[in-house]
Amino acid sequence: MSVPDESKDSRLRQAEKIVHHPEQYKVCEGCGSIVVARAVSCPSCHGYRFDATKARIVSQAQALAMRNPSSVLASDLS
Repeated sequence: MSVPDESKDSRLRQAEKIVHHPEQYKVCEGCGSIVVARAVSCPSCHGYRFDATKARIVSQAQALAMRNPSSVLASDLS
């Protein structure tokens, strides 16, 4: 199943935003999600260990931008 172009564009725009301001984010070590720096726990997996290094954030943003979405959203269940 192919991801719509709109979804890919959205993921690329979000990744670009993260890459330009990595100090505002961190990567969850439990699931690999990128969350805002002020988060105490990951909203996806409820993990609490994060990697806030610039190199990790940038590489994860680039990897997630090129990958098809794999999260189940509320809209997927309706």
